[in-house]
Amino acid sequence: MCSLNTTIRPRRPAGRSLAAVAVVALSAALPAALPATARAATATAEAASCAVLAPGASATAEAAVRAACGQLGVWYSWGGGHGATPGPTFGYYDGSDPDSLHDGERKGFDCSGLARYAYAQATGRDLLNGTANDQFHTAHAAARFTAGQGTAPLLPGDLMFWGSGHIHHVALYLGAGQMVEAYESGTHIRVAPVRTGGDYAGAVRVDGSGSVPPPPANGGTTFETWGTRVRTHSSPSVNASVVDTFPGPSQVSVMCQQHAETVTAEGYTNDIWSKLSDGSWLTNIYIKGPASLPGIPDCGGSPTPPPSGGSKAFQTWGTGVRTHASAAVGAAVVDYFPQPTAINVVCQAHAQTVTAEGYTNDAWSRLTDGSWMTNIYIKGPEWLPGVPTC
Repeated sequence: MCSLNTTIRPRRPAGRSLAAVAVVALSAALPAALPATARAATATAEAASCAVLAPGASATAEAAVRAACGQLGVWYSWGGGHGATPGPTFGYYDGSDPDSLHDGERKGFDCSGLARYAYAQATGRDLLNGTANDQFHTAHAAARFTAGQGTAPLLPGDLMFWGSGHIHHVALYLGAGQMVEAYESGTHIRVAPVRTGGDYAGAVRVDGSGSVPPPPANGGTTFETWGTRVRTHSSPSVNASVVDTFPGPSQVSVMCQQHAETVTAEGYTNDIWSKLSDGSWLTNIYIKGPASLPGIPDCGGSPTPPPSGGSKAFQTWGTGVRTHASAAVGAAVVDYFPQPTAINVVCQAHAQTVTAEGYTNDAWSRLTDGSWMTNIYIKGPEWLPGVPTC
């Protein structure tokens, strides 16, 4: 129902009766009709209910609960929270739910994005980067509990999962039969009674041995690597001498990045390398995030290559901007830009009308990699000057 995948979800959650839907709809509508003082009191009461509600959890699990509760009232957004680093991002249309059409305008989390953020805040490590299904099968599990065990063995911070065969939802247990979750499009992060019926699949207790890492040396920015036996080099080339080898995923402090030798590995091709705080270089292929790391300055080694194939360079704006396989927000996502970036536009066409960030436009641009982006997120007028029609 809320994992970051292409599975079409039902409009109405399974197992919820029409009467329950009516009650939820009514309760969702009531706060808008209440006086400001009553709404404030309701919000205060809800915030007080989102806390560690039982003893026995690890310090890390309790910190994860506090981090999730700190996002109470933030929008649910399909795909939200799955940027290069944990935290709220704009989502996108899930392809089926009309309420999800506006997720591109809502900065927030989906269910797995919230769980990822909570444990990243608690441990300082991006332990749960992935979908709810990925998180259910995490290697960072200290204990697992079956659906038949119910909530009896659970402690605050345990992750509760739903799905039959494929896991589609996750929430954080608070204790006392309550949980905090990012539920579905059109709602906000909330506290709710636990649901152990229907397709409840069980729970996972995350290994609480993580600790917050020290600040990066020399003002660098911390990123996570992936893969095994990843090597750093004395210069930005795979043929340069090896400085270090990471047997598994590790944290690195990145000082700057630049275009250098083109590398093809693990199915990816990239010519951008990052300079680490120890002076060594690592291809960005093995650093979690987009091809060009957000917020990292250029080392000054080489400029961005000029546009190719008769394209024209433009700048994007906004965060969490996506490109698609065709000119529609429901099309498959091709690339993801956490921060403003440079793009090369080949041509543009009138296609699906999009409303986002207060703008409405039906113009889409085709980029040099064949993907499409709504012109709303490209700096300039609605119809880009000097760009031909596709």
